[in-house]
This record gives sequence, structure tokens and C-alpha cells, in this order.
Amino acid sequence: MMRTKVKVLAAALLSVGLSTGIAQAASCGNDGNGFNAWKKDYLVQAQAQGYGQRALNALQGTKYNTATIKADRGQKSFKLSLDQFMERRGAATIVRKGKQMKQANAQLLNQIERQYGVPSGVLLAIWGMETAFGGFLGNQNIVSAVATLAYDCRRSEFFTRQLNAALTLVDRGHLSPDAIGAAHGEIGQTQFLPENVIKYGVDGDGDGRIDLIRSRADALASTANFLRGHGWRPGAGYQEGEPNFAAIQGWNAAGVYQKAIAIMARQIDGK
Repeated sequence: MMRTKVKVLAAALLSVGLSTGIAQAASCGNDGNGFNAWKKDYLVQAQAQGYGQRALNALQGTKYNTATIKADRGQKSFKLSLDQFMERRGAATIVRKGKQMKQANAQLLNQIERQYGVPSGVLLAIWGMETAFGGFLGNQNIVSAVATLAYDCRRSEFFTRQLNAALTLVDRGHLSPDAIGAAHGEIGQTQFLPENVIKYGVDGDGDGRIDLIRSRADALASTANFLRGHGWRPGAGYQEGEPNFAAIQGWNAAGVYQKAIAIMARQIDGK
């Protein structure tokens, strides 16, 4: 039987990895020319903050990721209309496959709903939208992606936090330095940023680890825990204007994404 529990480790990682994390390194940059100098400074600070050798080695191995920068500058699909966005993202296919996955994973999804109050359709819509139900988790090195964005001037403060979190996960053995994810360093089957793995990551299969890449139970339970942490109320509606839509807004800031998730979730659940 699947045992879902929030690991005490998550709180420990949060206090160790984020409260003592590096606030800012050397000057940011808008191209790769200054990345190595920035990384050298970050390494000095990381060592002073007490990060272990695994984290330091992972940081040393990072490279400026031009694919990440290109993706960060080119998020055009969020500017589409809702109908265009849903067509572009394959909403009909997600709903069809989501209904199949609901049957195939009924025991797991029912147990998650009992614990967190989040219905299957919402989790399946997110899972399908993010990675085609685990079919494609990304093709970029996670640590290099967040290091690139921490160095980049556009959102340096936010991604410095993500880099600190990623280094903490590496240091504790919960993320491989070679792990592959999405362009912004998102991790696993529902694409958690590193900081959110620490805040909301759950051991959904009871194996003593939080592995959002290989374990669908961990990924789906963590997603439900994220939504609960953003105010999800069991039994309340989740369409636009209903109480739980705010929790979906916490998952992604794009309005078309939020509405698409709510619509697909309702269709998957047959409501």
C-alpha cells in the first residue's frame, strides 16, 4: 500500500539550504562572457556557507546554458488566446490520456485525494500539461539551468534561491548533479522548481526518498501538497471564480495556463 508522508527532511533542508543560502554573487550579466567569473565568486561563497563537496563539484561543473536563456526570452505561448493555447498544448489529447491514466492509477490517486483533498483531474491535467504524463521531463542539466538564470540579470534574485535549493538537494543526495530537467531547471514529472521540492516535496511511495523524476507517486503527492500549501480546500470548486482556482494560480502565473488546467481537470473528472 502506498504510504504518503511529508518528510521531516524537507523542513530540515529548508532551514539549512535556504536560510544560509547565498543571497547574491558577483555582478550579473546578460550574456555568457562573465559567467565563469561569476561562478568563481559563487563557489567561494558556497564553500564559506558550508555547502559540501558534492554541491561544490556540481556548481564547478555548471556551464552557461544558451538554450535556457533562449527559452526564458521566448515564452510566446502564454500570449495566445485560451482556445489557441489549449490547441497548441494538445488539450484534447491530455484529456483523453488523462482519463486512461485515472483508471490506471486509481488507487494512488484516490489515496492522494483522501489525504490532500485534491481530485484526480487536477493532478492529471498538470501532469499531462507539464510532461505528457512523464513522457518528456526536459533536456537540460538542472544545475546549469538554474545557475545560468541566477547569473542572468533578468531574474537573478529569484533564481539565486533556486540555485541555492538545487545545491542543497545535491548536497543531501536527493538530486544528481547530472539530472536533466526543463529549461528553467524544473524537476521531475510535474516540473517542480528546486525551492518547491524542498518546501513541498513528499515521499509518496514510502521508500524513504523524495524522487520527483522516477516516482510518479512522489510527483503527484508533492503536487497535491503544493496545492494544499497554496490554500486548496477539499470539496470546493476549482474553476475560475471558485475557491480553489487560487491554488491553481499558485502553480503557474499565466492566466491561459490556469484556465486550461481547470477546464481539462473538469473534463478528465467527467464534470
